[in-house]
Amino acid sequence: MPDIITIVDIVLLALLSITAVAILMMRHLFAVVALTGAFSLLSAGLLVTLDAVDVAFTEAAVGAGISTVLMLGTLALTRRRESRPPRLSPIGLLIIIITGAALIYATPDMPKFGDPNAPSHQHIIPSYIKGSQDEIGIPNIVTSILASYRSFDTLGEVAVIFTAGMGVIILLGRRREDEHGYSEDVAAYPLVDEGKLKIDGEAE
Repeated sequence: MPDIITIVDIVLLALLSITAVAILMMRHLFAVVALTGAFSLLSAGLLVTLDAVDVAFTEAAVGAGISTVLMLGTLALTRRRESRPPRLSPIGLLIIIITGAALIYATPDMPKFGDPNAPSHQHIIPSYIKGSQDEIGIPNIVTSILASYRSFDTLGEVAVIFTAGMGVIILLGRRREDEHGYSEDVAAYPLVDEGKLKIDGEAE
């Protein structure tokens, strides 16, 4: 009989699959944002079972927290429902086919999945694996690599995410003019219904 951790992993993977399919099938953008946040929380729970608590915190904070807030703010600038996709462009289809063929052609040159003799596993990774438990004392090797061995890389990634978030906030908070020439603060309006706002007590 499988242990409780295995059962939890199976349940979380099943919920992740169901949520992913629901996101792909959904056309209501507000529901997509909500399901995306739920997907991030489920991913964080799965990472906790893998003893990667730091990655789980990052996923919960960025994926379910900041990203959800930014996407909800973005909905104030667009419609709540996804517009119908445009007609397929022959040039775009040709580019996709060429790119896909190039990737498939290059795939056999890649090391086999999980190959211990791959070049990336022969340089510094063995020292990480051997010294992780004694030097860092964290059971998950990925956590010890991100938080200690490659901490400066992680700090750089945090700086990039912070800069991107600040840029989005600045773009969402800028002022714009509506169709009547009034200057309106984008951040002042919550989720509005198809852009219908009341001005001076009268509906547009």
